[in-house]
Amino acid sequence: MLAAVASRAQPRPLVLELFTSEGCSSCPPAEAYLGALTGRTDVVALSFHVDYWDSLGWRDRFALEQSVERQEAYARTLHRSSVYTPQLVIDGRNDPVSSYARAVATALGEPREGVPLTVTLREGTLRVEVGARASSPRSDVVLVAYLRHAVSAIGRGENAGRTLEEFNIVRAIRPLGTWSGEARSFEVALASLPADATDAAVLVQPSGQAPVIGALAHSLR
Repeated sequence: MLAAVASRAQPRPLVLELFTSEGCSSCPPAEAYLGALTGRTDVVALSFHVDYWDSLGWRDRFALEQSVERQEAYARTLHRSSVYTPQLVIDGRNDPVSSYARAVATALGEPREGVPLTVTLREGTLRVEVGARASSPRSDVVLVAYLRHAVSAIGRGENAGRTLEEFNIVRAIRPLGTWSGEARSFEVALASLPADATDAAVLVQPSGQAPVIGALAHSLR
């Protein structure tokens, strides 16, 4: 009975990854759109700040080199000739260049089965458990720590003079290991994550940053 339960897929949230920058004048509307979705239980919305706009005179305090690396990996898998902002990647499958709302609505209306995944926090340790599922591809299990909300006054660059409201800002991307269909568990010390991180999402993706097959978010506070 336990083995049968462990092998059963479970519904999972839709994963939205926005690649953005405080130095990009086209990004605030996309960030506002992402922010409107952060309260949904059927969505894991994440904002990855990149650093290649910093040369215009404003250093994005949330920019991470890992975010750029993740975006470049998507450029390869989605066959984009270059990276750009704002870029919204839906479930690791596609990145509509316009009509975000229509593409997201379509994706939300489709069935999404995920690998069995649980996340618990106890005594300063975050425990991630990925259940067994037969015939699963070799996949990466990644922990994404993020800050739920921030407000930034921008002094220079394309958004000079604006105050930006930002949501689910990625503060760390932590590979936990691989999973190939067997039951596995991973532990992360809460103290090892950025102090300003309020939440964490776990993503399961076949190696090479293929479409997401597992996702779950959990509060760190």
